[in-house]
Amino acid sequence: MVRVYSQSLGCPKNRVDTERLLGSLGPDITTVAEPEEADLVFINTCAFIQPAVEESVRTVVQMVADLDGRKDRPVLAVGGCLPGRYGVTELSRELPEVDLWLHTDDIGTWPHRVAAALRLGAPAPGRLLSTGPSYAWLKIGEGCRHHCSFCTIPSIRGRHRSGPVEELEDEARALLSDGVRELVLVAQDVTAWGEDRGSDLRPLLDRLLPLPGLARLRLMYLYPAGLTDDLLDYLAGAGAPFVPYFDVPLQHAHPDVLGRMGRPFAADPQAVVDRIRARFPDAALRTTMMVGFPGETEEHFQTLMNFVERNRFHHLGVFAYQAEEGTPAATMSDQVPVRVKEARRDALMSLQNGISEDILAGYEGERLSVLVDAPHDEWPGLYTGRVWFQAPEVDGVTYVSGPGSAPGALVDADIVETRDYDLVALA
Repeated sequence: MVRVYSQSLGCPKNRVDTERLLGSLGPDITTVAEPEEADLVFINTCAFIQPAVEESVRTVVQMVADLDGRKDRPVLAVGGCLPGRYGVTELSRELPEVDLWLHTDDIGTWPHRVAAALRLGAPAPGRLLSTGPSYAWLKIGEGCRHHCSFCTIPSIRGRHRSGPVEELEDEARALLSDGVRELVLVAQDVTAWGEDRGSDLRPLLDRLLPLPGLARLRLMYLYPAGLTDDLLDYLAGAGAPFVPYFDVPLQHAHPDVLGRMGRPFAADPQAVVDRIRARFPDAALRTTMMVGFPGETEEHFQTLMNFVERNRFHHLGVFAYQAEEGTPAATMSDQVPVRVKEARRDALMSLQNGISEDILAGYEGERLSVLVDAPHDEWPGLYTGRVWFQAPEVDGVTYVSGPGSAPGALVDADIVETRDYDLVALA
């Protein structure tokens, strides 16, 4: 038996990388709650913005300190975006206590290197699920084909590469056979799947949508320019288990700001929303916006506020721009003061808070299907789950109780209370 302690920082894509690595090491892997109990400590880092870099460095340094001097010290492996951004050579010099630095360019070799360090047999594809039993992330690609002026991801993760359709179908089947009810497709840009193979996303969806046991198929990280008429027409005809939930990171609404960001749909971001709602008038839309980008004026920001108020997104994340070393935006003139960026972020989130509260209030009294995720930490008999317009980990939740409520169950429940971002339901 090989005991493993892992920490996966950042996005769900990192979590999938961790689950795939640990699952590849064989059936004798077991997870433990404390690093001191482990044979392997694995930290998968995030580094796409400076706060994430700082969190990753703190986590690794603290782990080195915690393990220092132990006679039975576990193997310490660190992977993900931190070595991808700063390189193995530099990090090895700064933190020689780390046994294995795993670069994102060599992700296919991670299982072999870790297995060798643990003196295990040859690894085989697998997945040690950490989210179940209700949902799982399915990472369908790596890298990014875009060159936004504020983003470090292409330099860390490289160009876009689509996952092989047969392998993704096999992985999905295995997850469903383990009882998973919802698959959430993720990548840096889900709409880019297949473009490096002379195709588009539809052949992959053709394989996934009919799979037995699949109750929900959700698509995240849909790059706006990739939501073509052909793809949207396909989705409009797909029916269940496709969930009419569109996570589209627009970033801004003013063409001047979008142009400086290097976003290719800068002429008319409204057209993206209109294309979706022409086919899915009741769809749930999720987006992220960035305020305080270099050169953003009060007029630009007011355009963004008006855009959000007009389009009434179910879910909205707001980030204050932060200059990242090595990106074109970091050297642009007209950097916006921090206090202005934070004030704009707060104003936009306040607007969205009211929109979300109003949208959710419209569901009170309805009967909706709730996918139950987990027991509540404090209240026996109460569970957290999600209705169709709530994605795991990033949106609000539905608190549900009543007959049939259990992790992994899909229960019909009456919405009896609504809050700013959450629902309360009785099955």
